[in-house]
Amino acid sequence: MILSYTQIEEIAAAVTKDFNEFFFGERAAPETHYAQATPIDWLATDYLGLRVSYARLSEDGSICGLTAYTDTEYAATYRGVTHVIPLRANEVLLDSSFMEPGQVRSRCGKRRFTLAHECAHQLLFQMESDEARRACEEAYAPRTAYSLRDLKTREDWNEWQANALGAAILMPQREIDRAMYHLARGRKLIDYEGWFGYMDLMVLKQLCQTLGVSRSAAVIRLRQLGYMEERPYAEYIDPLEVWA
Repeated sequence: MILSYTQIEEIAAAVTKDFNEFFFGERAAPETHYAQATPIDWLATDYLGLRVSYARLSEDGSICGLTAYTDTEYAATYRGVTHVIPLRANEVLLDSSFMEPGQVRSRCGKRRFTLAHECAHQLLFQMESDEARRACEEAYAPRTAYSLRDLKTREDWNEWQANALGAAILMPQREIDRAMYHLARGRKLIDYEGWFGYMDLMVLKQLCQTLGVSRSAAVIRLRQLGYMEERPYAEYIDPLEVWA
């Protein structure tokens, strides 16, 4: 199943609308409310019915999460020892480093995006035809331990869609529009090859805090939605910058 960017945005809008009605019910905020973060943990567990657990997934922490459509096993190597981790259908496994003391706050945005990405995989899988889902489920033997490469190779084509859908669920266009209206009066931020003026940087930081996302994820999403203007670093001038 190959989806266009427009289709992915439409799916994300429909999912977040339905989830908000499910989650907030009659307490759903009016159209004039300020931007709010997607309760991605509730979306994963209560709305999608996924089981979220944690385990050490790699030696260097480069593997942040994975999900399974059927019962299988994942082989993770840590400190030279290979551990076989059972994976159940509709389970999301996140790296345990997200929950280590001193890491919970600093890695909150990364954890939330990883969970949104895996939720997107599950949503995309449910949208496949019955035949395609059966073929995917049959591809994984219940007592075979797969590496991450094995698990991802079968769906490399789906990774970009999961990234796009995950970002759109975590940072819905409606919430981005509201945040940019209140924080920047709807104007574009200027990206000087990774550098931002003081005012734009404050807007970016506040948006990240409001939506619970990392700076890199926010920049990519703002660029996708037309709220980012690209300029060369040679034009970077910040009159509020203070040099020590």
